[in-house]
Amino acid sequence: MRTVFSQWALAPLSGVMLLGSGLAMADNPHKEAIEGPFASGTEVTQQCLACHEDEAHDFMKTSHWSWSLTQELPGRTVERGKKNAINNFCTSIAGNEPRCTSCHAGYGWKDSSFDFADASKVDCLVCHDTTGTYIKDPAGAGEPLAKVDLEKVAKNVGKPVRDNCGSCHFYGGGGDAVKHGDLDSSMAYPDKATDVHMDADGNDFQCQACHTTESHAISGNAMGVSPGGIDHIGCENCHEGAPHKNKKINEHTATVACQTCHIPFFARNEATKMSWDWSTAGQDREETLDEYGRKTFQKKKGSFTWGKMVKPAYAWYNGKAGAYMAGDPIKADEVTRLSYPLGDIQDAGAKIYPFKVHTGKQIYDKKHNILATAKTYGAGGYWTEFDWDKAAKLGMEANPTLKAKGIAYSGEYGFAPTEMWWRINHMVSKKEEALKCNACHNGGDRLDWKALGYEGDPMKNKQGPRHNQSK
Repeated sequence: MRTVFSQWALAPLSGVMLLGSGLAMADNPHKEAIEGPFASGTEVTQQCLACHEDEAHDFMKTSHWSWSLTQELPGRTVERGKKNAINNFCTSIAGNEPRCTSCHAGYGWKDSSFDFADASKVDCLVCHDTTGTYIKDPAGAGEPLAKVDLEKVAKNVGKPVRDNCGSCHFYGGGGDAVKHGDLDSSMAYPDKATDVHMDADGNDFQCQACHTTESHAISGNAMGVSPGGIDHIGCENCHEGAPHKNKKINEHTATVACQTCHIPFFARNEATKMSWDWSTAGQDREETLDEYGRKTFQKKKGSFTWGKMVKPAYAWYNGKAGAYMAGDPIKADEVTRLSYPLGDIQDAGAKIYPFKVHTGKQIYDKKHNILATAKTYGAGGYWTEFDWDKAAKLGMEANPTLKAKGIAYSGEYGFAPTEMWWRINHMVSKKEEALKCNACHNGGDRLDWKALGYEGDPMKNKQGPRHNQSK
């Protein structure tokens, strides 16, 4: 059972099939405790708070609520998250809150005046619905659709399952599989060929199996929004560090991440967006589709490319990353990296990991030489008026980071190349489909050895796993 959604629709939670995922509907204390009807999500939360006030306040300490996290980037400590990050998809939530915050686990984040201290604005239902009927309004600042029977949902809450998490994480960036590449609707009930851990007929891992949670704080950070966050998730949380019978393969684990061999492809079932060129937006030409049925041009958004069964890009990663922050200077004729892994061949803490690299061409302020945050949605937005000057002015005025730095739109814009690196962790293949030796060695083309810092294939050149070691 799977539903197909339009590009901007949020997925309904397919909870009608959740009886086998840990919730015994007959043992449901909320049926008697909850009294409706409810006119809004906030009214539901107010009843939740009667018993779960501590849980709400725990949740409000997390980045799922604040959309921000104190983190270390090279040479600086920053507050960063979805709240203020610039990406190369729709660029920023600044000025676009009613659309972007439809994925916030709260109600009513319409603009910068949202009260993050108001516990009644916490959306308990988006994570705990088990009916499959709870749907957020795609442009409602986090509010549920008017047609949702809030009393029915509230009386049937339970532990989160993949669909609860996926209602936002599968559809980030405005559609199925747009951002992550290894997270899309096929991961709601995947088969073994899609992911051996989440295989609905096998291990059937829910997200919390790896993203362990304490006091509503969910472990794990996406590099795109929290590149300097501490990531406590790793294969060795469950598997031994040298799990193979073959000694030579085990030696690789010192420098090669498990994901590199065991996730040979991402976007296995749904095509993922690989590039987005905003500079072509506004052109009056036909909207076109590619071989996957995905749009390759839209007047209001520009041009895209998509990929399916994509080979990852590979880079050294030591668990830390760098990122662009609003107001940082750019060189418009060079690629600006919005998020990127840190580490190199000399770094003893780094391993070779797989990534999705999303490239973009996006608006920047030509006088300030910084990336702009354009208002796209709503009154005065680009999608309404197709006026980049107005969109840049309104978007930069709404950006709290730029406002704090005293930076306003200069009146001149251009388009500059960017890239974002997204670490690949999901869609783990069956062990029989893991990369074999010759995928990388003996002429195999999986790894660009020189780009990774080697003189060439280290097996052929008799090099050790690090450049400064030789055998």
